[in-house]
Amino acid sequence: MRTRMRNLAGEIAPIQQASPNFNDGADSELLDAYSQAVTGAAAKVSPSVVNIDVRQARGGGRPGSPRSGETRGAGSGFILAPDGFVLTNSHVVHGASKIDVILTDGRRFPAELTGDDPHTDLAVLRIPASSLEPVALGDSQNLKVGQLAIAVGNPYGFQCTVTAGVISALGRSLRSTSGRLIDNVIQTDAALNPGNSGGPLVNWRGEVIGVNTAVILPAQGICFAIAVSTAIFVASRLIKDGRIRRGYIGVAGQNVSLPRRVARFHRLPAESGILVISVEENGAAHRAGLAEGDIILGFEGQPTATIDALHELMTEARVGVKSVLTILRGLEVSQLNVVPAAIGE
Repeated sequence: MRTRMRNLAGEIAPIQQASPNFNDGADSELLDAYSQAVTGAAAKVSPSVVNIDVRQARGGGRPGSPRSGETRGAGSGFILAPDGFVLTNSHVVHGASKIDVILTDGRRFPAELTGDDPHTDLAVLRIPASSLEPVALGDSQNLKVGQLAIAVGNPYGFQCTVTAGVISALGRSLRSTSGRLIDNVIQTDAALNPGNSGGPLVNWRGEVIGVNTAVILPAQGICFAIAVSTAIFVASRLIKDGRIRRGYIGVAGQNVSLPRRVARFHRLPAESGILVISVEENGAAHRAGLAEGDIILGFEGQPTATIDALHELMTEARVGVKSVLTILRGLEVSQLNVVPAAIGE
């Protein structure tokens, strides 16, 4: 196609518009390699991806209630083991009255909730099926930004939809529905939509590196997956025990900055802490003598500059174990002995 435009001297000169050259050998090889990577990964993981159909009672399901009945939802998941274990997101199945799992060959099975962990947004289901094809699990510890990432799921009910992108960032933190932070989250621009939740994020070899969990709306290309290292740990505990125990002391608080002169006088490692807003009656903190207005500075010798820092230290290993809570009361720093309980116990 030819067009005409004025050159710098004001004269009319013909200009040949450039057209893309799709015959370049090197470009063709690169595009072909990319295509083969995506198609190969999708072909490997797709037979293990499932559709999850969820029903939840509405209004308690009471006859005659204006809101009685059921609501329906859907999500994705993938087969962990040949004997019927399926991994998905907690928010997909939490509170469900009925869960069905549909395999890629069309078979539908009622699913039993093996374990649910809202704190990491992960859940394990089991279906009465055998000889299933499980996914291959990858290693999320050696991922690199820019690496190819492929998401497989069932957005809006479109079964085994494949989207591809790259790993945009590593080590993100994402707030779970329980209020705790999920650490080591993968950010990707592989497109996710409602219904993708619980599906796998895989590398070019078709190995699962993450569990797709969230998008930021109305942003485009900002999607998140829980790292497979986290998923393996949580799933194994849910399969074994049906739950994960975490420490809990019964405190509501907020992050606050400390007066610089106070932090310097006491040689504190951080200039912030957790202001205690309320203390649960007869809880671990209450029994230890913690009071409203105290500022929590540390737990077992580790600084707690934020609520999330305290949550990270409240592991299962601390449940039932006497631990030292460092606080600021007025202008004095003191220590209290607290015995964390397990959440839900």
